[in-house]
Parts: sequence; C-alpha cells; structure tokens
Amino acid sequence: MGVPRISPGVSQGVFVPLTEIAIRKAKPRIKQYKLGDSGGLYLLIKPDGAKYWRAKYRHGGKEKLLSFGVYPPVTLAEARAERDKAKVLLKQGLDPIASRKRRRREMEIATANTFEVVARDWVQRQQHQWVSDHTARVLESLVANVFGDLGSRPIKDITPPDLLATLRKIENRGALETAQRVLQRCSAVFRYAIASGICVTNPAADLHGAVKSPKSGNYAALGAADLPEYLTKLAGYDGRPETRHALRLLLLTFVRTRELRGAQWTEINVDAAEWRVPPERMKMGVEHIVPLSRQTMATIEALRPITGHSRFLFPNMANPETCMSNNTMLYAIYRMGYHSRATGHGFRTTASTILNEQGFPADAIERQLAHGERNKVRAAYNKAEYLPARRRMMQAWADYLDGLASGAKIRNIRHAA
Repeated sequence: MGVPRISPGVSQGVFVPLTEIAIRKAKPRIKQYKLGDSGGLYLLIKPDGAKYWRAKYRHGGKEKLLSFGVYPPVTLAEARAERDKAKVLLKQGLDPIASRKRRRREMEIATANTFEVVARDWVQRQQHQWVSDHTARVLESLVANVFGDLGSRPIKDITPPDLLATLRKIENRGALETAQRVLQRCSAVFRYAIASGICVTNPAADLHGAVKSPKSGNYAALGAADLPEYLTKLAGYDGRPETRHALRLLLLTFVRTRELRGAQWTEINVDAAEWRVPPERMKMGVEHIVPLSRQTMATIEALRPITGHSRFLFPNMANPETCMSNNTMLYAIYRMGYHSRATGHGFRTTASTILNEQGFPADAIERQLAHGERNKVRAAYNKAEYLPARRRMMQAWADYLDGLASGAKIRNIRHAA
C-alpha cells in the first residue's frame, strides 16, 4: 500500500502554511493547480511554470478574487502583507478591489496633474490676454527655475518647504527680482489648480515674507562717470561676439532687454534706418519705432555675417529657433565686473537720466523708452510722434558714447541734437 501524497498547505487534514522552500520546489503540471496558504491566499501555478498570487474573499454576498502579482518578484511575506491589508479593508466594510481601483485612479490623476502640466495649462489659458512675448517670458521663467525641481511632482503634494527650497536656489544666484516673480507665478498656478479642483491649498501663500525682496528703487544702473570704463571693458569683452554686439546695441538703443533679445532681421529697415518692434513683442502691445544711429547701423552690419542666416539677430546657441537666453547679457555684465552695479534694464535708466539732464525733450525721451500710453488708440496715433527729435537725439547719444570711448570729456551733448 503506497504512501498518500500530501499537497503543500495540508498535512493529514491539518493546515500547513506555505514556505519559500515548498514554493520553490513546486513544479508545473499538465493542468494549473493551487498551493494554499491562509486567509484565502494561495499560489496559482500555471503549466508554463509561472506562479501567481491570488486571494479569495467575500464582499456583499459575492465571492471575489484579488491578484497580488507574480512569484518570486512578490515574495511570500509580501503576498501575506497584501492579504492582511485586504482583511483590514473588509473589516471596515470596504471592497479591496474597489479600493485598489480608486487608489490607482487617484495615482493616475496625480500623475496627470503634475506641477508642470498644470502650469502649462494655466499659461495656455492666460495667453489670450497677454502679448506673446510676455507669455514666452512667463513660461521660460518656470522652465528655467521651477520645472526641474517640482515639474514632475503632483501639484497637490507640493508643500511650502518644497517651494521655498526651489526659491532659495534662485535667491542664492542673487536673482531676487526673479525669485519674487517666480513666487507670484507659482501662486497663480496653485490658485488655478484650486479653482480647478486639482488641489486644496496654495503653498505659495504661506511664503509671504520668507523670500528676500530686491532693494526698492530702480534697476542697478551706471552713471555718466561710469560709462568710459564700461565702454572700454565692453570693447575688450572676450566672450561671444554676438553678446558683445547685443550689449552695445542695448546701450545705443536703450530698449528693453527682451525686445532686443527677440529682435528679428525682418524688423530692421536698413534704408529708413529704423527698427520697428511689432506690437506682440511690446509691453504695451503697440508697435515701437527705434531710430537707428550710424553707430547702431554699423553694429548691426557687423552682426550680420555672424547671425544673418538666422531668424533672430541673437539666436539661442543651443536652439537657434529661439532667441538668446534672458541671462546671457546679464552674466556677461557680471563677467565684466558689474555684478550688482549694472543690469541690462538699467541702461534705460542711464540713458534717460543723462538725456534728461542734458536738456533733451522729456516727451521724446519717454516716447523713445516706449513708456506706456494706456490709451491704445492714442498710443497708435502717437507712435511716430517726436520721431524727428528722437532721430536727432539717438544720433547725439551714439556720438556721445563714441566720445566717451575715445577719452573725450564731454560736458554738454545737447547741441549735437
């Protein structure tokens, strides 16, 4: 009389829990079979040798089946832990399968609603009321300063310390103005997420006073006495020639840095010696005419062999389909030794201060700075206003800079206009 075979999990009518050894020794058969453990947990062994963890349970009067994965990636101990979690849910009157589906759905929603996804959606929905240049600038600031740290995080999981750590990195670069703007934009993204039902709190709102504010007043700007040294250093700048030309044009034209960075060759009228910046790139959404002095035209022509093949006067070296980075000129100014002493935007202040002191018409200066005429109809009508005076002023300004570069001591440039 032969000895009866005892299946793992059962020993002469007595339950025997599974062991790792018994599982490893279990061989496939012609038909699939089960090795039972406890609490409804068992291992299903397929004819191809694959081993699947399953657990039976009853909920709402119906028998149901849970899957816990494949052995050996899911160990016996891990399968038992999952079974025990299911038991806890059942005691709470919850269906483990329904709970699993709900968790998976929540995870999918969280993954879909990362900070970057929500931020890009917010920008897209705002752009109808922004000029295109501002839209690009907002998105660029988030890409450069936030997405690397927080972009892939579910927006609902981001805490005030998470956001503050990202802002601290911006502060540590000395870019306090940028840190404040990024905080404001992040706050707007979180408010949009709250309104959309994606998250319930705005961590940016809790950071009021936690981020350093830039010193009040205008952008750091050079005075008249600083210009000769600056012009000498600019002439000897050993970085990329495009950057040197950009800094020279910024001083000659005193446009906003973003207007210069985005300048396109089609905007330059050589015959008329004019640069017409289109409305979509202007802060106030109105075309801006920039008279070009002889020196400015010479600088543009010197640039043409370098970037004339591109759409932009100053293309981005990494991606020629876009324009020069916002920080390129600023870092060049720093390299020349003017950290905290000068900024690209500050040259507008420099030019405005000197020209006003020299007696040039205030209205012509304001028009040349493209300071806002809030009434767009009036602004469009006045866009060429004071143009003859502005032409004379811009040529006098360029002559003045040339004089300083040559070492001349100029007391009054008013008569050059």
